[in-house]
Formats: sequence, C-alpha cells, structure tokens
Amino acid sequence: MSDPQITLTVRHTPSALDARRGVVRLHPEVLDALGLRAWDAVHLTGARRSAALAAPAAEEATPGVVLTDDVTMSNLGVAEGGEVVVSPAEVAAARTVTVSGSRLASVSVSPQTLRLALTGKVLTRGDAVSLLPQDLAPAPGSDVAAVRGQLSRVIGATWTNELLTVTATEPAGVVVVGPSTVVSWRDGARTGTPTSEPSARNATALVRTTAVTAAEDYLEAEIVEEVVTEAREEEQDEPVPVADLVGAESAARKLSEWFDLAFHRPELLAKLGTSAHLGVLLSGPEGVGKATLVRSVAAAEKVRVVSVTAPNIAVLEPNAAHRSLRAAIDRAADGNGPGVLLINDIDALLPATQPPPVATVVLEELRAALRRDGLAVVATTARAESVDPRLRGSDLLDRELGLPLPDAKTRVELLRILLRDVPVESGADLGVLAERTPGFVAADLLALRRDAALRAALRQRDVDEPKISQQDLLDALATVRPISLSTSDNLATGGLTLDDVGNMTSVKEALTETVLWPLRYPDSFARLGIEPPRGVLLYGPPGGGKTFLVRALAGTGALNVFAIKGAELLDKWVGESERAVRDLFRRAADAAPSLIFLDEIDALAPRRGQSSDSGVADRVVAALLTELDGVEPMREVVVLGATNRPELVDPALLRPGRLERRIYVPPPDAESRAAILAATAKHTPLASDVDLAATAEALEGYSAADCAALIREAALTAMRESLEAREVTAAHLDKAREAVRPSLDAAQLATLEAYAQAQQER
Repeated sequence: MSDPQITLTVRHTPSALDARRGVVRLHPEVLDALGLRAWDAVHLTGARRSAALAAPAAEEATPGVVLTDDVTMSNLGVAEGGEVVVSPAEVAAARTVTVSGSRLASVSVSPQTLRLALTGKVLTRGDAVSLLPQDLAPAPGSDVAAVRGQLSRVIGATWTNELLTVTATEPAGVVVVGPSTVVSWRDGARTGTPTSEPSARNATALVRTTAVTAAEDYLEAEIVEEVVTEAREEEQDEPVPVADLVGAESAARKLSEWFDLAFHRPELLAKLGTSAHLGVLLSGPEGVGKATLVRSVAAAEKVRVVSVTAPNIAVLEPNAAHRSLRAAIDRAADGNGPGVLLINDIDALLPATQPPPVATVVLEELRAALRRDGLAVVATTARAESVDPRLRGSDLLDRELGLPLPDAKTRVELLRILLRDVPVESGADLGVLAERTPGFVAADLLALRRDAALRAALRQRDVDEPKISQQDLLDALATVRPISLSTSDNLATGGLTLDDVGNMTSVKEALTETVLWPLRYPDSFARLGIEPPRGVLLYGPPGGGKTFLVRALAGTGALNVFAIKGAELLDKWVGESERAVRDLFRRAADAAPSLIFLDEIDALAPRRGQSSDSGVADRVVAALLTELDGVEPMREVVVLGATNRPELVDPALLRPGRLERRIYVPPPDAESRAAILAATAKHTPLASDVDLAATAEALEGYSAADCAALIREAALTAMRESLEAREVTAAHLDKAREAVRPSLDAAQLATLEAYAQAQQER
C-alpha cells in the first residue's frame, strides 16, 4: 500500500522564526490525515522533490495550505501559490553528508561547526540548506546559542544569509544529521580531520578574492546541468494519445495544424510570403492538461519536446537563470528533426507587473530561438492576464490557444478514460460523480482516483482482487479539493440542502429560480432567447440566516462557493483592490458552476462619492461593475450579495444585468422559529415536557441565530446542573431565555420592511 499523500497550495511563511530552518507548517488535520506527528519528516514534490520537518500550523490556518520559506520553495522549484504533493518520508540517520558553499563559508567554517549547524535537519541530495540551526525543536544535547556565536565570529553578520548545497549523502534518500554523522566540505576538510577556524578578519578578506566568483560559477553550472537533466527525463515520459484529450479536441486540432505547417510544410508558407515562425501562448486553468496537450500533439507530429518549468528558473540568480534557459533552448534545437521548447507557467518568469531584470534577456533569448529553423516555442499559463504583454509581440508568441474548464459531459469522459484500466465495481455511475465534481480539471480527477484507490485498498486489505466502488469515489470527494479552490475563501456546505431550511418557502423558490436554474438549465434560457440573471441581493435583519441559506443553496446545486467578506477585498494600495476583484472572478470562472458570495456587500460597494478612504471603495465598485458587464460574459457564475443595510449599496450595482433580483429574508415567524428550534435540537435529547411550538410562539423578536443560541444555552444549563445530564427540559429552556435575549431591532426591521415594500411597488 502506498503512503498517503495530499496536494497543498504553497504559501510563504509569515513567521521569521520558521525561515531557513528546514521546517514547513501543516494544518493539524493534514498531519492527522497523513498519519504524522509534530516534527516528523515529509516528502514535498513540486517541480523537484525535497524533504522537510513538518510542524503543526495554528488551528485557524487554512487546511489546504503548506507554509514554507524561500529556500524550500527554491528546492521544490515552485513559486508562491503553486501546488506541492506532501507525503510521509522515511528518514535514515546520515553516515556521511557532503556540502558545497561559497568560498567564504567553506574556508571559515570547520566541519565540526558545520555539523552542529546541520544537526536535526533532514536533507536530500541537491537541496539548498542554510547555516541557521534548527532551533524550533533542537536535538537533545545541542547548544544552539554556542553554534550561532561561533558562526557569527568566523563569518560575520552575514552568516544567516549563507546557503549551502547538499552534494552527496550516505545512505541516499532523506537523511537526518546527527552527532555521529561525518560532515565534509566537497573536496575539503571533514569531521575528524584536524583543522583550524580562521579568524573573522581573514575570512572577510576572502570575499575580495576571485575564488568566490569561481565557486558561484561552478554552482551555476550544476544548476544548468540539473535543468537540462530534468528536461531529458521529461522527454522519456509516455505521451497521452491525442484521442484521449477529452475536451481539448479543438485546441489539439489547431496545434497539430500549426506544427504541420511550421515543421513539415515550411516551403508552402514561404510561397505565400510568410515564415515558419511558431510561438504559441497556451492558457487555461491549472491542472487542465496544457503541457499534456503539447506533448501529445508533438508526439503525433513526430516532434521532440524539451520542457522547462518557469518557476524553477525564476527563483535563480539572473545569470544562472539565463544560462538555464539557454541550455534548454540548445537542447531543443540540438537534434535530428524539429523541436519544441515548452515553458510551463511562463507568468512566473515574465510577470506583467514588476518584471525582473532578467525579463529583457529572456525575451531576447526567445526571439533568437524562434529565428532558428525547426524550433518552436510554446508557453503555458493559468493567468494569461498576468503575463508580460511584450511576450505577445509579433516576433514572439503571436498565437494563442485556450483550454476550457471541463463541463459535466467532459468530466464523464475524463473519468471513463482515467478509470479505463482500473478495476472498478460494475454499476458505478460516472454521471453522478461528474455532477458532484464541478470545477474539477483532469489533475483533480486524477487525484480523486488516487484517493479512491487508497480507500479501496484500506477496505480490502485481504482481498485477492480488490476493486474501487462507487462509494469509494464519492467518499474521496470529502478530501480532494479542486485546484481552483485551493484558497481559504471557499464556503463549506456541511452537507446542507434547501430541504434543511425550515419554512422560507418564497425565499427558497426565488433563490432556486435566480441561482440554480441558470446553472442547471442554461439550454432553456438559450432556447427562449434570454440571458439568465447575473446576480442577486439577499437582504434582511442580522442573524436571519442569510449565510445559512447560501450554504444550503450551494449544497443543493453542488456549486463551488467563493465566500468573501466585504472588507476583505479593500486594500489601501492603488490597484490592489481591483486586482483582487479580477482574481476572484477569474477563479470563480475556473471553478464553474460557481457562486460568488459577497457578504456584507454594503462595506464592499457603498454609494460612490461618500467614502473617506481615498477612493478605494469607489474603485472596487467600478471593478465589480466591469466584471459584471465585462466584454467576456460570465458563464455559469452567479454573484450573490448579502447585507442588512441595502440602502447603503451603490445603486449602480442593483440595476438590470447586475444584482438585479432583490430577495428579502424576513425575520422568522412562529412557524419558522419552531422549524429552526427543531433543526437545531435534532441531535439534542429533549424531555417530554418540551413543546417547541409553544416555545416558538413566545420568542417574538428572536432571530434565527437567537433561536439556535437558545438551544445551545439550554443544553449548557443542563450541564451546569449535572455533567451526567441526559436530556434538556422545559425548565432549562425557560432559564436559557434569561441569558439569550432577542436581538432584532424594531427600528431596523421597520426600515427593512419599508425598503422591501418599496421594491415590490416598483
């Protein structure tokens, strides 16, 4: 049975105490799911593979995120926001460890001091590692303060910036450095060999020698060789047949035509007065299969592919980045027959905002590459709007292709192909699974298959011919999240549906027509020649259950919900709020069918011209209007705003084509309060003298939240009387009413009802 593994989003650690110590932070739930304890070692797989110590993150942290430092990101070849696979790692005690570093460090630091700095860290060959001791959970008997003092004396104040490269370990794999490990500098001293520590003064003088430059050049050569080696390894992967590229048939056909003309019919292009120049920008959601498409089409056209990962190059020093790209281009052009240079995630290397100094050099290298005969360049990105606009020049990537998000029909075909060679029980309904996986791309469905296989293996450990069941696939949905929802603003439904919402018949009908119908029956709207509603404003008194309704709505429609508090998109820096709005709508489109839930929308989009925040709110309103009325229409995305102050929302947002449907969620009446009490007390044993209907009649002025709080307080009252209490009595409810008072404000209710009445009279 393979080790469990989970795909997480990389975020830079906000803690300076964690930086450069070989430690990553995982949510406690993730540690439990992987069967790990605090400070166990984990494998991390991104563009490269590395290892680190796993420490628990705070309880309020996001479960789908792994917090890492810059060194770990570099070791993995990923940038912030990328994906890594985390799994448990088997660690061996290192017998020998060999490292390389700057001339200053290798001459200044003795192997004995080096071993003390590395003690307790987990290492793998090729990793960069700092001299900062692992002092968060130091090994028994280690003297961290003494090590810090020694390194500071021999190197100086810059010792914390020194990075070493692990060039060899014995045994191979993931190892931990201990007191008996033989640590050595490459081609230099090792523990057990007499050596003297040079003084800080002499060590500082070494910085001025040319040996430092020579050492850095040597390390850069190693990095370039590693990039080329990775490219060679990728060339050996078996490409997916073009016939299996479900949902990408149109893009595959177009790319195949371009390859055929550029590589096999250049003379035809010459007769028509053009060249065989071929540069393509391929965009699409993360995990949709952009690189797979290129390799499959290239294999069908008998074209070699050399691929490089842009984040892998972007984290390098500029000179090393230039050399790495040049080596990949030479590799793609060096061979018999045509070749394609595939650059994955080009936006990391050539961002639209604040491009790095190396960007100009990269663009020039790509121009030169495209002038070579028999060489094409294809770059992929999940954020086409975030790519340096210079890349789209006529002499660079002048052609674009886009891969769409798989719809339900496409997901059925993808599941059929992914499960084609997997033992699955007869009767498995892939259509049901496809309906439960909105927003899933090919990579997500592959992760779903892997998780279902793990569940099936645990269930059938002693079975000779195990099979994956329909339930295994459905249960896997509880742990596999689509890549597009790998952020913290996804709203969990908790299995709720509209059937769980007591009463509110008219409100539920309005939400079903406005939100679910456009997403479930788009063909009906098209047949009648009308555009479905784009947005809804849900308003009512605080505690009325607006968020509860949204959760139930999402559960009923199997929607992906992006829940945003109004103030979360506001940023004092010019352009940042607008960028956040654009990014929100892009991610919602990637995860369609989806619902954007803007809670407290009155704080996000107040009436323009009345705020005192330097125009931030006005710019956010303009950005929302642009997205709602954009040139590219929103497909399978509905915006739902919630507020208890509808009169404060900018009127422009409430016009037809925007948040045009306004739904009032009134305070619960007696019947609704009884249903809320019953739903809240579903798992609470009530005594025979409890009459929820009579209790509800007496709760005038109580909101839905107040009713739920009353049941909780009654149960706590019973516990205060006796921790062995087995039921809640009417007396407990009466006493709880003394602590839980009605929160609805009569004046606010009157204002909301007047607003609702005015909307009906229009």
